[in-house]
Amino acid sequence: MDINDRVTALKGVGPKKAKALEKLKIRTVLDFLSYYPRCYQDQRVYKLISELRDGDTALIKGRVVLIVRGGHGYGRKKNLRLLVTDDSGSIEIVFFNCRYLEKTIDKQIEYEFYGKVSERAGRLQIVHPSIDRCRTNRPRGILPVYPLTQGVSQEDLRKWQRQALDYSKDIVEYLPEEILIRNRLCGLQYAFENIHFPKDPQKAKEAGFRLVFDELFLLQLGLLSIKKRIKTDSGGIAFSSFIKTDDFVDELPYKLTGAQKKVLAEIEKDMEAKGVMNRLVQGDVGSGKTIVAAAAVYKAIKCGYQAVLMAPTELLAQQHFGNLKKMFEAFRFRVGLLTGSMTQNQRKSVQKEMENGTIDFLIGTHALIQPGLEFARLGLVITDEQHRFGVHQRSLLSMKGQNPDVLVMTATPIPRTLAVILYGDLDYSVIDELPAGRKPVLTKVLSEKGRNIAYGFLEKQLKEGRQAYIVAPLIEDSEFLDVKSATKIYEESLARFKDFNVMLLHGSMKQSEKDLVMKDFYSGKADILVSTVVIEVGIDVPNATVMLIENAERFGLATLHQLRGRVGRGRHQSYCLLITDSKNEIAKERAAVMAKTNDGFIIAEKDLELRGPGEFFGVKQHGIPELGIADLSKHLRILDTVRKEATDLLAKDPFLSLKEHNALLQKIRKLFENADMISI
Repeated sequence: MDINDRVTALKGVGPKKAKALEKLKIRTVLDFLSYYPRCYQDQRVYKLISELRDGDTALIKGRVVLIVRGGHGYGRKKNLRLLVTDDSGSIEIVFFNCRYLEKTIDKQIEYEFYGKVSERAGRLQIVHPSIDRCRTNRPRGILPVYPLTQGVSQEDLRKWQRQALDYSKDIVEYLPEEILIRNRLCGLQYAFENIHFPKDPQKAKEAGFRLVFDELFLLQLGLLSIKKRIKTDSGGIAFSSFIKTDDFVDELPYKLTGAQKKVLAEIEKDMEAKGVMNRLVQGDVGSGKTIVAAAAVYKAIKCGYQAVLMAPTELLAQQHFGNLKKMFEAFRFRVGLLTGSMTQNQRKSVQKEMENGTIDFLIGTHALIQPGLEFARLGLVITDEQHRFGVHQRSLLSMKGQNPDVLVMTATPIPRTLAVILYGDLDYSVIDELPAGRKPVLTKVLSEKGRNIAYGFLEKQLKEGRQAYIVAPLIEDSEFLDVKSATKIYEESLARFKDFNVMLLHGSMKQSEKDLVMKDFYSGKADILVSTVVIEVGIDVPNATVMLIENAERFGLATLHQLRGRVGRGRHQSYCLLITDSKNEIAKERAAVMAKTNDGFIIAEKDLELRGPGEFFGVKQHGIPELGIADLSKHLRILDTVRKEATDLLAKDPFLSLKEHNALLQKIRKLFENADMISI
């Protein structure tokens, strides 16, 4: 059997089991080895019942002397309680919804129970432990516990994993020897054996370190390879160093911040270099990323090239078009717009003007990447709100030209530790300073009892001519969740704010309906917009000064920050009101952070700390391979090490062309084969 054989090569894995394993993304023997335990059961030694203490996790054996149906609490009729004894004492074993066990238990034989000990009403108990008959031939030791799916048991996975391990010796070591020695890494076979069936906790730790290192190293090496390929591409545009952005900046009615000047200088340097610019500009809401991008557009057009900007929504594209067209009028640049809602004739007209070079700067949505659009001389590609686009979409737009420079922007603050992975193929600039005079949004946390106060304040703002958002976590009421829905709030707001125009916006509406509502709100026809998170990425409404978020505990910090960023865009003081009665400590901490700071980068770091990188990461969207064992909230130190090792290796062998790096090259190609990102 080969390591790359289908799982059906394993004894006991038929078509039905193989289909179940497919749900766990286990298709080959190698996939099995790469399916890691979520935790372990230390079943090396039995504990006497008399030795058990509250909080212990232990393996015991004993006989069932009493079976009791039911008990206390929800669903008690379905519960099963066993009194288990050994020579030292007795303990209660509790199973929920497992009445079928009653028919299988034999009071004449010994059973093993493994689980966590807890104390209730002065008595020790183990709730829902694993249970099995005592057998002399049963494997003992530290046993792996895997995530399961229907039709596959822990015993199944352990049995098949032992078979798969027989072939771990066929795995080729791909890491260079000097990296193994320098970082004190164990061998691959040792790592697989001891991550699944460790002889002791220390060996499991050694195995885990090696596999985490591998996962992060391969990811970083792949992304840095992409960056190096882009940088060494001889077909890039070298924009003239004699044409600067000073004339554009001097025409602005305000001065750039120090951070904007710094980032603009980095962009100009990239544009003037021979290689292709591939740069991320990350800046908090309102930091002035668009102006920096506009300056880059100015340079590109002055050098005789066209530029294009892709936005995630039609409304945002239209807003960019209106603002930037006005901005470039003084320079007589021709600015065009291309969106999905335009008629076929309108689109054809724009396409023709791009092809013959009549339009200098085109702004649009996903319509920009559709077949049929050609550019006369595309030199600069910009994507706005980068987190809404994948790597593939970004590359499709770039392919419209001959190696144009690429600038991507995001208003989603990302801790640098994550940014180096998420955007490892990009150079990285941060605008970490807000323009002078920008008033921070004042944030207040209120309980349900403070709702009337919040609504009273909102009404006061409306009477002063301002507008407001009210955001809910759900579209419709749920019988399972005690939260406010957008539909319910809309109905209540119609009755509560009779003197004002209230509108509803949510993701289930047609795009044309959503656009119409947002246009009405932007123009001032609506005073209150009741919405779901669909407004997280939206157009600027300078007159909107209040953001009221219902059930704030239902949102992550990043989302709360993005929502709050919808206000504070004008000259008036703006406010964010968070309504929550949650007793959850993490929810309380989120709310406290929002009230304490408007700094998106501080919020991002806290968000990562509170919920880990799982949701934060969004790897699927970016075309980046998923992590199997590495946890960025725990392994940040390793990330720094692997990035240095990957950088040093590519400095010695930029394209991994040396014979000793062939196995490593094949590993990376395999890892990124579905990511549409790498061509080394």
